[in-house]
Amino acid sequence: MSTTDAEVPAITLTEAELDRYVTHAPTRGLLAGAGLPAETDLLTFSPLRTHGLRTLADATGSPFQVAEDLRSRLVIGELLTPAGMERESILLDGDTGEITTAYLFDPSDPRPFAPSLTTLLRFAAVTEELAGLRGRFASLAGQYGPRTAAEASRRLLALFEEGAGGQVPPYWKAAALIRPLALVAGPGAALGLALDVPARVLDQEFGHGRVARFEEVDFPATLTHEPTRRFLRETGLPEEAVFFRTDTDVPLPTLREYFTQERPDHPVQQLPAHCDHLIRLGCLPEENSLVVDGRTGRVLTFSEPDATLHSLNTDVSTLAFTLWLVHHERTIDGHLGHELATRAYDQLVAAMIHTLNTLDPTATLPDTTWHYWTELFQDEAGGVF
Repeated sequence: MSTTDAEVPAITLTEAELDRYVTHAPTRGLLAGAGLPAETDLLTFSPLRTHGLRTLADATGSPFQVAEDLRSRLVIGELLTPAGMERESILLDGDTGEITTAYLFDPSDPRPFAPSLTTLLRFAAVTEELAGLRGRFASLAGQYGPRTAAEASRRLLALFEEGAGGQVPPYWKAAALIRPLALVAGPGAALGLALDVPARVLDQEFGHGRVARFEEVDFPATLTHEPTRRFLRETGLPEEAVFFRTDTDVPLPTLREYFTQERPDHPVQQLPAHCDHLIRLGCLPEENSLVVDGRTGRVLTFSEPDATLHSLNTDVSTLAFTLWLVHHERTIDGHLGHELATRAYDQLVAAMIHTLNTLDPTATLPDTTWHYWTELFQDEAGGVF
């Protein structure tokens, strides 16, 4: 095995290394010629560097756990996934060139991924073009909103359909329908927040009259972060959104006020020391209060059973986007199809987490030890999607 191109090393194989495993001529030509990139934004082929070509039977260490017709498939890479999620292996059929994926701990049910290595690399490349708004997506640069996201999704799906003969594998369908949603909200630096989420975006998604917008009288004195106050006044938050619910009948209480008035049985000494600066915006399941730090605008969850605070979102703008994202995913379930929502649920989750992390990196920060949205997304039994 060798690498070429000092700037972006490609992984190539010799004819001798291929002889035992790969008979498909176009695949042999690619692996012995231009080779494979060590890593893209979505995939890594670095296992080839570490292990060389391995059959699925050899990689699992227990060939009798693998169906006979799958044992000779070659493990050539992995799907990159958000931290904490298992990685699927990328499998190559050396006779046909077909690409599938499977978990090595349970390789009995491989999933379609691409008709060939060439197509796979092309799919990865156009998805990266979307992320960078270049190439076929360059004309969308600087544009944001649901229409922009829908146009990006249309273009990406059309490229996938063209390369897959109209039968887009679930992973790529999730990429086409979910990843462009990061274009719904633009940068919000001028507003003092992470994102610019127009009020109309929430109104269109949740319905007129179902987005709570607050008045000055609703804010406690400890909510001093002006960008947060302005966002809650002018843009607001949905009254109900999947698992989130806000109480619009009373002014926003501090965490101390809420527990003193609504949960007097809860020991006050278990509240955070700065609970007078934590303003309760609403609730999440399993006795979690959703709060904003009135000094910084940071959004957190307070678990009543554990008496612990955890980071949730950068600020109220990324909170609103997250609620929009989860709600909107449900509106496109019909396009996702039954296979993606069930058999490929983990691939859908990975796309959702990636999209959220693109605009709000809270889950990836070193001081985030537990993240509510990430855990919720991965809870297949809980049925968030």
